[in-house]
Amino acid sequence: MHAPIRPVAVVLAAAALCAACAGAAPAVPPDPPGTPGPVPPPVVVLDPGHNGGNAAAPAALARPVPDGRGGTKACNTTGTSTDDGYPEHAFNWDLAQRVRQRLEAAGVRVVLTRPDDDGVGPCVDERGAAGGRARAAAVVSLHADGAAASASGFHVAHADPPVHGTGPQALRLATALRDALRSGGFTPAGYLGQDGLHGRPDLAGLNHSTVPAALVEAGNMRNAAEARLLASPQGRDRYAGAISTGVLEYLGR
Repeated sequence: MHAPIRPVAVVLAAAALCAACAGAAPAVPPDPPGTPGPVPPPVVVLDPGHNGGNAAAPAALARPVPDGRGGTKACNTTGTSTDDGYPEHAFNWDLAQRVRQRLEAAGVRVVLTRPDDDGVGPCVDERGAAGGRARAAAVVSLHADGAAASASGFHVAHADPPVHGTGPQALRLATALRDALRSGGFTPAGYLGQDGLHGRPDLAGLNHSTVPAALVEAGNMRNAAEARLLASPQGRDRYAGAISTGVLEYLGR
C-alpha cells in the first residue's frame, strides 16, 4: 500500500522545525549594498600642559619653535606651582587622567599628547599638531595659572584671531567648557579675559591646531584658597567632572 502524498508546504515546515530542533540558526540576510557601517567614536585630544622632566632640561625647553603666526617661541616651560610646591605639571597630568576616564566611559576615544609625567616636552608646536594627526573632534589643553596671589578664578583661552578656519568651532568649544565650569560651581576669572573666556594670539598650541582647540586655566595656583582646591583629589575630581561635561556638550553627547 502506497504512503499518502503530503503537501509540499507541510514537508517544508517539518524540515524547518527539525532544523530548529537541531539548533541550526536561521539565515540572516546580508545588509544591502551601501548600508553604512558602525559609526566610529569621536576622538578628543587632551593636552596636559608642561611635563615632569622639563625643569631638568632647560636647553631643550629654550629651543625656538614656530609659534603658528610666523614667529617663534620657546619649546615649552616648566609651568608654575603652589606656594608649598605642588607643581602644575602634576596637576595637569592628574586632571587629564580623570577627564579621560569620564570621556571614555561616555564612549569617546581619548588621545594624550604625552604618555606620562616623567618626560620632557613635547614642544608646543607638536602639541598643537596632535589634534590634526588624531583627526580629533576637539583638543582641550589642561593648565593652572600662576598669577598674583590676589587673583582667582578659571578662564578658557581660544585662538584670537583664529587660525586654520576653526575659529567659530573653537569659540563654541571654549564656551561649552566655560559654561560647564561655571555650572560646576567655579567662578570665572576677574583678572583677565571676559566672563571666563580669553581670546589670545600667543598660544602656539592653539595656533597650530587644525581642529577646534581650547585651553583651560583651571584656577590660580598662587591664590591660597584655589591652591588648596587644585591640590586636593576632591577638587581635581570636581574640575574633571565639569570639563568632561563641557566636552560632551560640545560633542552633542
